[in-house]
Amino acid sequence: MSNKNRPRKGRVTAAELINQLNQDPAYIAMRAEKDAQWEEAKANHQRETMPVLRALQQHGLEVRSLDELRQSRVEYRGAIPILIHWLRKAKSPDVKESIVRTLTVPWAKPEAADPLIGEFLSAPDGSSLKWAIGNALDVVADTTVFGQLCELARDRRHGTARQMIVLALGKMKNSMAVDVLIELLDDDEVSGHALAALTKLGTQKARPYIERFLTDPRAWVRKEACKALAKLDK
Repeated sequence: MSNKNRPRKGRVTAAELINQLNQDPAYIAMRAEKDAQWEEAKANHQRETMPVLRALQQHGLEVRSLDELRQSRVEYRGAIPILIHWLRKAKSPDVKESIVRTLTVPWAKPEAADPLIGEFLSAPDGSSLKWAIGNALDVVADTTVFGQLCELARDRRHGTARQMIVLALGKMKNSMAVDVLIELLDDDEVSGHALAALTKLGTQKARPYIERFLTDPRAWVRKEACKALAKLDK
C-alpha cells in the first residue's frame, strides 16, 4: 500500500467507526427504538388506510396501498370522490398526505380543489402535508377557485407552503392574476414562483417588475427573469 492510500495514524476510518457504533450498547438501543417507532408508524398507517383501500376495492380498484394506485397507469376518475371522502375523515397527517398525493392528478380537477383548500387552511404550518396540499392545488385548481387561491397566496402566515399555489396563478385565465403576481414579487418566500408564473402569462405589463430580478442573489430566480424577458421579446 502506498503512503497516499494508507490511513493516517490515529485517524478512524468510516468502516472502523461503523464497527465501533455497532458495538456501542447506547447506539444499539437507540437504533432499536428508532426501528420500533418506524414499524409502529408503518402499522398505524396501514391500519388507517385499510378502510380507504376497502372502499377503492369495492369500486373495482384492487390495490394494496395508495402508493400502488398512484403509481399505476390507471386513470382512476371514479376513485376521486372516495379519496375526497376519506381525506376529510383521516386523522393522521401521514395518511392525509398519502391521500393528497393520490389526488394530485389532472383528472381530480376541479372536484378536489375546494376540499384541498379546506385541508390547506387546517394543516399545520411548516408541515410537509401543507406543502403537499399546495402542490396538489397547482394541479387540480381552476378559475372557479381563483379568488380563494389569491387569498391563500397573499397570506404570509402560510409561509413557503404557498409556493405552488402562486405558480398555479400563472395558469389562470383571469385578468387579475397579473396584478396579484406582481404584488407577490415583494414577498421573498414566493417571489421566485411569482416570477415563474408571470413567465407563463407573458404580459408586457410585468416587464419593469421582472427586470429588477436580473440581479437577484438567487441564481435560479435570475435565470427565470431572463427566461421571462426573452419570452416578452419574441
